[in-house]
Amino acid sequence: QVQLVESGGGSVQSGGSLRLSCAASGSNFRDYSMGWFRQAPGKEREGVASISSDGRISYANSVKGRFTISKDNAKITLYLQMNSLKPEDAAMYYCAADPYGLGTLDPGDFAYWGQGTQVTVSS
Repeated sequence: QVQLVESGGGSVQSGGSLRLSCAASGSNFRDYSMGWFRQAPGKEREGVASISSDGRISYANSVKGRFTISKDNAKITLYLQMNSLKPEDAAMYYCAADPYGLGTLDPGDFAYWGQGTQVTVSS
């Protein structure tokens, strides 16, 4: 069992930056894939970035070059550095864990979810 708590969301202007954090509790953090997902009103939840258990990183095309996912196993924390934010990045951002370590961007592969943190980007 894994519990996830996101933080770091907020309101920024277009072009600004935010750093999201996801504190995890429970065992086997190193064996899990971790991912960031987002969901805007009226839209489906989409994968933003993931890191597999063996360190492979995947990004959605829409955030490549702007967002960076990282994981600190010692602190049991996942991060998402978001730079050059655009209004279309505005959404509720969720942290998730996949116990099978696949490292995909498919929300269906992730069994554990946090409550989310809101990101608002004004133009």
